[in-house]
Amino acid sequence: MEEELKCPVCGSLFREPIILPCSHNVCLPCARTIAVQTPEREQHLPCAAGGGGGEHADKLSLHSESDSGYGSYTPSLKSPNGVRVLPLGPAPAGSSSAALPRGAGPSSSLTCPQCHRSASLDPRGLRGFPRNRLLEAIVQRYQQGRAAAKCQLCDRSPPEAATVACEQCEVLYCAACQLKCHPTRGPFAKHRLLPPPSLPGGPGKAAGGARKLPTCADHELENYSMYCVSCGTPVCYQCLEEGKHGQHEVKALGAMWKQHKTQLSQALNGVSDKAKEAKEFLVQLKNILQQIQENGLDYEACLVAQCDALVDALTRQKAKLLTKVTKEREHKLKVVWDQINHCTLKLRQSTGLMEYCLEVIKENDPSGFLQISDALIKRVQVSQEQWVKGALEPKVSAEFDLTLDSEPLLQSIHQLDFIQMKCRVPPVPLLQLEKCCTRNNSVTLAWRMPPFTHNPVEGYILELDDGDGGQFREVYVGKETLCTIDGLHFNSTYNARVKAFNSSGVGPYSKTVVLQTSDVAWFTFDPSSAHRDIVLSNDNQTATCSSYDDRVVLGTAAFSKGVHYWELHVDRYDNHPDPAFGIARINVVKDMMLGKDDKAWAMYVDNNRSWFMHCNSHTSRTEGGVSKGATVGVLLDLNKHSLTFYINGQQQGPPAFENVEGVFMPALSLNRNVQVTLHTGLEVPQSVRQPKLPSN
Repeated sequence: MEEELKCPVCGSLFREPIILPCSHNVCLPCARTIAVQTPEREQHLPCAAGGGGGEHADKLSLHSESDSGYGSYTPSLKSPNGVRVLPLGPAPAGSSSAALPRGAGPSSSLTCPQCHRSASLDPRGLRGFPRNRLLEAIVQRYQQGRAAAKCQLCDRSPPEAATVACEQCEVLYCAACQLKCHPTRGPFAKHRLLPPPSLPGGPGKAAGGARKLPTCADHELENYSMYCVSCGTPVCYQCLEEGKHGQHEVKALGAMWKQHKTQLSQALNGVSDKAKEAKEFLVQLKNILQQIQENGLDYEACLVAQCDALVDALTRQKAKLLTKVTKEREHKLKVVWDQINHCTLKLRQSTGLMEYCLEVIKENDPSGFLQISDALIKRVQVSQEQWVKGALEPKVSAEFDLTLDSEPLLQSIHQLDFIQMKCRVPPVPLLQLEKCCTRNNSVTLAWRMPPFTHNPVEGYILELDDGDGGQFREVYVGKETLCTIDGLHFNSTYNARVKAFNSSGVGPYSKTVVLQTSDVAWFTFDPSSAHRDIVLSNDNQTATCSSYDDRVVLGTAAFSKGVHYWELHVDRYDNHPDPAFGIARINVVKDMMLGKDDKAWAMYVDNNRSWFMHCNSHTSRTEGGVSKGATVGVLLDLNKHSLTFYINGQQQGPPAFENVEGVFMPALSLNRNVQVTLHTGLEVPQSVRQPKLPSN
């Protein structure tokens, strides 16, 4: 964190830091040294308009130089911190601005030593820049934490470190001076000895003391109480009354303080996570160093053994091959060390910024915090963005993809060289069980490659069985590592596995994961396939129609296996219409009553009786109809290939249709005189198992 507490000009810890318009900080004494005067020919140019020209010149200078990012008059030196410093230029003869660093004057300006943005000083001079009290307090606390309390009675130079402090005497003693000057007997027997504080200021004094509340820069007798969102600065009530901020958006100082603290804390969470990852990554890199060393030695030993087994003609060739292995090892080591140094530097910067921000959060100075919070939040976000994707991955492998072929004939010895190992097939993918799930009749699977996988992966093959323990079949081939499969059977158990492939071939299968689909079907009416006259509401669970003609709407589920039951509640029934309930293919005709074509199987019913209909064939008239409040049940048994209807829990006629096979969707046709609500996810109730004999 110490780097965050150093002035970019002098390189020392901040002394009386001030906040520049660009949100950077600089010591007040250093600001006096880098403030510059505009040359005389530039000073008089904007003042031709008269007395008001000075203010206009300030605004012009501020906007033009700040927008460009650089000042127009920028003589430069090098500071101890390695940034550009702008020294004080000599004042023109006869000018009243000789004391520019302290005074006001339209001809003085200050250039930030870090971003080189320039700003003109107002009549208050450097006092017009806000004091960074939080940074000053953190620097003071940092210095106190480093300073060890010293004995106040030692004759030695430097004094010994204090071991105790007398609460009554308010004096610090080392062990020797305490025995000599403050024995635990006599008048000192009742004195209380305490551990020494971190400061040499005495045990009875608080290290920091109560901090004085900051006062308004324009009204020194008033404390800050509000925060001007438009100007981004704390204000007092007199600032509001005088009208300078009267039309601005103003919020309570405490509320904005808490809001910005929360934003900074949230931003710090991301940097903290990246710092943890970076530490783990450094451990991995150091392990790679060791592996490279070990693997390099193994390759050298193998190479020496092979070369020694060859004839004397291999001696000079052996030296060349050893050199290649050594160069490869040194190259890998250099790459990894460079990556370690780069990552360590980023980690130190992020850790320092994080510690500094945590210290800022500890401060209880709302106005001071708000002065620097925006800049800190941006810095934290920028720090987080520095950890780009791939930054925490090794650039080289610890493996040496080299081999030696020692079989060639003697005349081929001088052509002997390393050959590149063939690209290996990918390893086994790892299924991410925490991300694998089922929803209704859909399953989602996720997988990833093991860490430190160096063999390239061109894609994946996902396989799924048929839900009955049958053979696996390919359901997805591609580069994605997350796949959702829809349209599976309900109440079925599926086995899934995945493998990776590249140009060298297909890798081994992963472990098999077992997924269970929902026992019962949950679905709604499908607005995408419904007739345009159908009106859906209640999250697509309630349907009616805007036309007097019958229109068809389908459900969102499709069935090809199992037993399924759903109900439709009649919410409104006017003028004795004939709604039809049943099942249909996806391509059913939707502008006429359900069952009039060969793509639907339905029961249509009025207030007195019902009929079954398929291909416009009306069969099995049954007494008993529907009214408002009635419930129609539909039982589709694809194990027995039958379709049965129920009204108010009683079977309506015989099984309506038999030998139904294929893929079916719940279906309904109705006109504007009917409104029904769909109920799904139902087990077959016991009451529907009692058949009601047909009346006709």
